[in-house]
Amino acid sequence: MALMTNLTQDRSTAWLGRVGLRPTRQRMTLAGLLVGDGQNRHVTAESLYEAASGVGEKVSLATVYNTLSAFCEAGLMREITVDGSKSYFDTNISDHPHFYWEDTAELTDAPAQELEIRRLPDVPEGAEIASVDVVIRLRRK
Repeated sequence: MALMTNLTQDRSTAWLGRVGLRPTRQRMTLAGLLVGDGQNRHVTAESLYEAASGVGEKVSLATVYNTLSAFCEAGLMREITVDGSKSYFDTNISDHPHFYWEDTAELTDAPAQELEIRRLPDVPEGAEIASVDVVIRLRRK
């Protein structure tokens, strides 16, 4: 496995420590790939698995799925589902819209300051809105 830089390791440790997740070797490797350079990421489990394999980390795809799920449950990431089946995981947990590029199946941030939602429908009795996910599908001309 490629050695983690001190800065990457510090960022990964701090990221996991914010929510009290134990910094196991595999969590540290995946956290380093996700937040080690200080940039936000949109990944699929498959793309993160490939990135981990690319740095020589032996981790199963099931472990990547389980780790991403643990990161989401801990509040470190958000899961965005496209087409009801394709899941993307976002390290930017703030409320913001996304562009989904149909030709490349890539998810990117859309400018939140340009989105305006004036009104949401009334929710059924006994329910409350947990979140609103906005995914704007794009196709190249």
